[in-house]
Amino acid sequence: MEEHHCCMYSKMASKCSISLIVISLTIVLMARVLYVIYRCGKPFPKGASQSLSTLIVLGSGGHTAEMLSLLSVLRKDRFAPRFYIAAATDNMSLQKARSFEDSVADKNAGKEASSQFMQIYRSREVGQSYVTSVWTTIVAIAHALWLMIRIRPQVILCNGPGTCIPLCVIAFLFKVLGIRWSSIFYVESVARVKKLSLSGLLLYKLRIADQFFVQWPQLQKKYPRAHYVGCLM
Repeated sequence: MEEHHCCMYSKMASKCSISLIVISLTIVLMARVLYVIYRCGKPFPKGASQSLSTLIVLGSGGHTAEMLSLLSVLRKDRFAPRFYIAAATDNMSLQKARSFEDSVADKNAGKEASSQFMQIYRSREVGQSYVTSVWTTIVAIAHALWLMIRIRPQVILCNGPGTCIPLCVIAFLFKVLGIRWSSIFYVESVARVKKLSLSGLLLYKLRIADQFFVQWPQLQKKYPRAHYVGCLM
């Protein structure tokens, strides 16, 4: 009987220890998440490198045109090297990005090109069933993780395509885990006048974006943490 009680006490002590470890890890993780959210948006430290490796997420339709318009006014030497990513089924965006980089290279004759072009799997194609999209979503997340480990960007620029979500979420997790600190800058599309896109809403509500910009004043009133910058096109 005494042996039975000892065994029970031992099991209870073991369960308590495991519970304490889980609770402790949860508290540490939550504290780290809160710190990352607090730290997001702060300027780069004084010792930061002069050039920042930059990941640029492109999207079909007007997303790429808007992004290239934004890039045209940025300091190319500051945001370099540049890594362009578009969906695997979107060839036009990368072609436009290559043309843009060629024009930059022509203006800076003699300087070595500092850009790379990549594609990423989409979680779900237009018209794809939700059942089959479960597998493609897993593949897309794994591919996004591999790309983020490979690139390890210091800056991420995006403006709405759905392909930016897994990349930004992984970047946020990297911050929490102390793997890499990537500053995420999100510029909502000029087409969004009264409400945010789904990508923008997720990044805003989850506080994943370090800086969030909108191009219409009514959006800034509706989402006060956003910065109104006027129409960029």
